[in-house]
Amino acid sequence: MKKIPQRTCIGCKVKKDKKDLIRIVKDKENKITLDRTGKANGRGAYICDNIQCLEKAIKTKALERTFEMNISESIYNELRGVISEK
Repeated sequence: MKKIPQRTCIGCKVKKDKKDLIRIVKDKENKITLDRTGKANGRGAYICDNIQCLEKAIKTKALERTFEMNISESIYNELRGVISEK
């Protein structure tokens, strides 16, 4: 049986299967993007697919601490759009 990779949500700090989380990537040019494949190069952070975890991560500045840079509001709005689609 193959082991399923686990990752921790930066919002609620709960470990979940990697495929159940949304990956956010910071590449070498310090550009923040959403990684739908889970294979993009760069530093990754994971967040649950619900709006409460995202709002908690925004409030606690979890993404900014993880990537050690300021995150623009447009990135957060893009995340809100992806999460509210479901």
